[in-house]
Amino acid sequence: MNAAELRKLCLSLPAASETIQWGDNRVFKVGGKMFAISGYDADSLYSFKVDDERFLELSDLPGFRPAPYLARAKWVQVDVGECPLPSEHLEDLVRDAYEIVFSKLTKKLQRQIRPSD
Repeated sequence: MNAAELRKLCLSLPAASETIQWGDNRVFKVGGKMFAISGYDADSLYSFKVDDERFLELSDLPGFRPAPYLARAKWVQVDVGECPLPSEHLEDLVRDAYEIVFSKLTKKLQRQIRPSD
């Protein structure tokens, strides 16, 4: 999954937004909270939030490492060129990142984003 595919996936999620921060990084948020980050390049690195339990497991896989500056918050960084996981699995991990962050929003904000839940 390249940066363009990541962007398309992130923006397809309910109430997800994109901002440019820290120079040239695309930051994807829900409810004002980050769940994924990428650069502009098609073959760039990108990072996303993971469950505490998956952090060490994913950090040990080829192509993954603890995300700089965000590892203490259980974020991983993926090098697309070195990652052996299929795109579908990476997409699931990004969707999980969205859900992790969404679940930490206030109940009021959650209802505004997804009123049927």
